[in-house]
Amino acid sequence: MFLFIQAWQDAGLVLSTTNNEACKMFDAALTQYVTWTNDKSLGGIEGCLSNLKTADPTFTMGHVIANGLYLIGTGSSMRLNKELDSAMKKMVELSKSQPLSEREKLHVSALEMFASGCLPKACDVWEKILNSHPTDMLALKFAHDAYFYLGYQRQMRDSVARVYRHWTPDIPLSSYVKGIYSFGLMETNFYDRAEKLANEALAIDQTDAWSVHTIAHVHEMKADLKSGLRFMEQTEANWKDCDMLACHNYWHWALYFIDKGDYEAALTIYDTHVNAFLDILNIT
Repeated sequence: MFLFIQAWQDAGLVLSTTNNEACKMFDAALTQYVTWTNDKSLGGIEGCLSNLKTADPTFTMGHVIANGLYLIGTGSSMRLNKELDSAMKKMVELSKSQPLSEREKLHVSALEMFASGCLPKACDVWEKILNSHPTDMLALKFAHDAYFYLGYQRQMRDSVARVYRHWTPDIPLSSYVKGIYSFGLMETNFYDRAEKLANEALAIDQTDAWSVHTIAHVHEMKADLKSGLRFMEQTEANWKDCDMLACHNYWHWALYFIDKGDYEAALTIYDTHVNAFLDILNIT
């Protein structure tokens, strides 16, 4: 199911490790990050990262994805978290002691910049990676999330637009690229195109919670409460288990009820489903 060493090489995304299990766990963690899931059969993202490090403690890209996922969560920083500071230093040391590809070196560099608070510079490095390796999902997703935090709407759209044609249907996670692209289109007011692309993604995988998120935004921006409420209700079973994003989608659902004036329904959703810190901040 998940990619081995040779498959990564065949995709033009060489990983500097000789351990197949480490490559599989790297792919498993990346897949869960992109799909907003925590696969209990794999121990979730944390379990995969732990198994990855056990399989090959010196796998630099394993440290990149582990540290990157921690940083992208924005829950702490190197200054406040000594364990994270140590992990970042270890990653850099490993990268200097191994014959890595240029792409892998750039990943380390981008993460160093992100960790130091230089998000625009980190994005520049991820874009450099995508220029030569347009199907590098880790670079694409890290850049997308960083642009989101920065409020860089046009860049969030164009980063995906530049590589979109390379994501042919035979490439794993290609349908999720449609969802990522659709969100950038929505953020730059191309509502009809965004909804069309998100629906294309959902036709391939109805559990794509990020595409659901795009459509939720589109209905809000069009003030189409009826369509929004109907869409969330009809699709709930598909995205309700999608980790933290499910909580956020429920928050969007509650907004429809607030706009409708049905505050009891909004509070019911809030009390039952909204428990993520970011969504509580959105409300306050």
